[in-house]
Amino acid sequence: MMRCEFDIKMTTSALYDYNMHHAYTSASGLLGTLVGILLIIGFFNNTSYPAMLVAGVIIILYMPVTLYTRAKKQVMLNPAFKKPIHYVMDDEGVTVSDGENEMKVEWSDMYRAYSTNQSIILATSKINAWIFPKKDLGEDKFTLIEMISTHMSPDRVRIKQ
Repeated sequence: MMRCEFDIKMTTSALYDYNMHHAYTSASGLLGTLVGILLIIGFFNNTSYPAMLVAGVIIILYMPVTLYTRAKKQVMLNPAFKKPIHYVMDDEGVTVSDGENEMKVEWSDMYRAYSTNQSIILATSKINAWIFPKKDLGEDKFTLIEMISTHMSPDRVRIKQ
């Protein structure tokens, strides 16, 4: 029987990394960046419209700044992020506990798993996910990846080490 157990304390950096990945892998995030780049290119091709440069820079910077501000606010205000969350993974699924509440989700109910440069993400739906910062996992990172890879369908797992 496989088993993995660890605690994760959510940080602004980990939540920001997740939000950036989520935003820039969506059509709207990519489209916004493309529009910003096209405006900047348009400015350099026709310098009589400095508003194009300003608009392009604002469009490109808006998303990262907004996502960072939102992540910082969430970590500060969300009671669930005030203390570490305890995770236990076994052959049945994942049990999550914050000390007061406990929830178990079976592997068959997991939506998908993927990684960013900083984290391993285990999504329970299209909009909900558990974020595991690689730096906090230490050696448990490899056990976590093995647990996910063993218990989830390969077409739902996109984890790069």
